[in-house]
Amino acid sequence: MSDNHDQHEAHTGPVKTPKQMLLLSLASFIIPVFIIIGLVFYVTSANKTAPGASDSERSVAQRIQKIGTVEVRDANRPLKGGEEVYKAQCSACHATGAAGAPKFADAGAWGVRIKQGLETLVTSALKGKGAMGAQGGGDFNDIEIARAVVYMANNAGGKFDEPKAPAAEGEKK
Repeated sequence: MSDNHDQHEAHTGPVKTPKQMLLLSLASFIIPVFIIIGLVFYVTSANKTAPGASDSERSVAQRIQKIGTVEVRDANRPLKGGEEVYKAQCSACHATGAAGAPKFADAGAWGVRIKQGLETLVTSALKGKGAMGAQGGGDFNDIEIARAVVYMANNAGGKFDEPKAPAAEGEKK
């Protein structure tokens, strides 16, 4: 009989008394509840601002700022003349000859360029050439840039006519 008694003891679990069973049952429900409550506090504490983060509105505004802007220009404004555009846009480099730009009224530097024709000069100004960046799409429209090119070329010995503003649709014949 002692052999049968040893086999019976080998198949019993760690819980020996009803009190142990009650404590184990309560622990199996209470411990996971506390773990869940702790995780909830941990996750929700991430949404709170850190101490000293008083400029959070500014940082949020920087993160959600617009990528691009749309600028609406007045298409009916009078076109600026070549001298005015030259003084505003071109004189920074062409007055001093910066970055290899031909100096204003320097017939020697402009002679070869003038021989290429007005269309080539205007294309170079609009699309850029060498160290000069593209001027098309900037503060001035293409006709105003062309007028500045004519102004500079004519002051260096060229004989180009200043481009006229395109006729409005109502004025066409």
